[in-house]
Amino acid sequence: MKNMKKGAAVLCVLALLCALLAGCGSDAPKASNDGGEPFVYPEDDKDFSALKTPGSQETAYAYKNFFLPAVDGIKQPYVGDPMPYYEDGTYYIYYLKEGGDSYNHSIYLATTTDFVTYTEIDEPIVEANRGGGQDGWTGTGSVVKVGDAYYLFYTAHASSETSEYMEKVFVAKGDSPTHFEKVEGWEITPPDDLRQKRDFRDPQAYYDAATDTITMTLTAAVDGTARIIKYTLSGDLQTVTYDGIIFTDPVGTFWNLECSDTFKIGEKYYLTYSAQDDTLWYAVSDTPYGPYGEPRRVDGKLFYAAKQVSNGTDHYMVGWARRSESPSSTSEVSAWAGNLAVQKITVNESGELVLAPVDAIAAQFDKRRELLIDSDKAEVASGSRYSYTDVFTAYESYKLTGKFTFTGEGSFGLAFDMNGKAEKYKMIALDPEKDTISLLFNEGSTTITETAAALEPGKEYSFTYIQEGSVGIFYLDGIASLTVRLYGVSGRPVRLFAESNTVSFTGLREYTR
Repeated sequence: MKNMKKGAAVLCVLALLCALLAGCGSDAPKASNDGGEPFVYPEDDKDFSALKTPGSQETAYAYKNFFLPAVDGIKQPYVGDPMPYYEDGTYYIYYLKEGGDSYNHSIYLATTTDFVTYTEIDEPIVEANRGGGQDGWTGTGSVVKVGDAYYLFYTAHASSETSEYMEKVFVAKGDSPTHFEKVEGWEITPPDDLRQKRDFRDPQAYYDAATDTITMTLTAAVDGTARIIKYTLSGDLQTVTYDGIIFTDPVGTFWNLECSDTFKIGEKYYLTYSAQDDTLWYAVSDTPYGPYGEPRRVDGKLFYAAKQVSNGTDHYMVGWARRSESPSSTSEVSAWAGNLAVQKITVNESGELVLAPVDAIAAQFDKRRELLIDSDKAEVASGSRYSYTDVFTAYESYKLTGKFTFTGEGSFGLAFDMNGKAEKYKMIALDPEKDTISLLFNEGSTTITETAAALEPGKEYSFTYIQEGSVGIFYLDGIASLTVRLYGVSGRPVRLFAESNTVSFTGLREYTR
């Protein structure tokens, strides 16, 4: 009896210690050691210890911010080429649905008011023709409102290689943004000036009520060079006028300048496009539709087919985050379609576009988590070999913030463990010598994607990193963004690393929702 009482007393003491030291899993706060927000220990942290493979982790994720369509049976569909439209507080995100119940990536719809949560419309908005023909496949387009009518212009891609025109522009008409019917017999055919009948797609339409006209841009090759061309349509769609080329690929190596968009911020006009098999680009003009200055890249290859949408105050780029053919791959992230990804557009003092976190997405990460170090500071110093310090934890969804300065020329950043082997670490690497931010696999030996970011020793920078599931976006605040895909890292430490450099990190924070 005495032993039982003693055991019960010990258990009570242990339970009290657990409650005091860790909150014992009830969202109870614990004072931080730096005088900042208290640490919180939510009860709903997902346990990834039994999920040993990247594929099993991916299946377990509940995506919220980086939207995915619902699983169809056992098949996971994906988002391709978003076509955003805004009206009365709601963002309508039309997209090419890849896989699942979608026939030849028909156009589907998800709506949101904040880019945090989405409502999925189950049925296709415009379905590819199951009987084949000119619209045996549907391709990217856009929605525009004219009076009380809504028009969804889209690419009609022929189901047979023997068709005279591989692509034309078709239209569907609706009395609301959620219901459309194809307009039979209406089409735009590639003009003879293109001297090709294959690549003619991605209509982006803008309505001007003052003139009752629709301006439309498309991507099309002319004489083997990627171009963006322009049309003018009457508001009743009865008159279609080809206006010619407004932009030519200055690099000279791209097949197409996909999913182009044109918009105004301040006094400048911006043209964006995704160069096929490359990245998102933009060019700037003082007038609508050019002439344009030298184009620049935005983000890396994993943020693709993004178009702009605005609520009248803020501007956003809505694209998709590329995925791997296999979650277990350590050599590629190259599959078509993925998760929906939205980033806020900012313009720096030089007029350059810089992507930033969506305010509502960043704000929801409000539970501060305890780090794996005893303070919010860390110094990582290394010679020619990588040096690592365990600092954060890869939860199912989380946000990291901090500041840093450096003194050397070697790379540094975040390292993610996928299988306990350093040679397989996945890394977000800042490289002062190359002025880049890169996603590297296999402890730096395999480059997946990169973006430009000029870095100076001795200067203080801040960063924000947001990850949900396997999708992450790293922000060098006010300078650059890089979208990444990191399979298999959940439940493991996130390390700070450096090679041939000394890096001082301060103000380190981790938050979950």
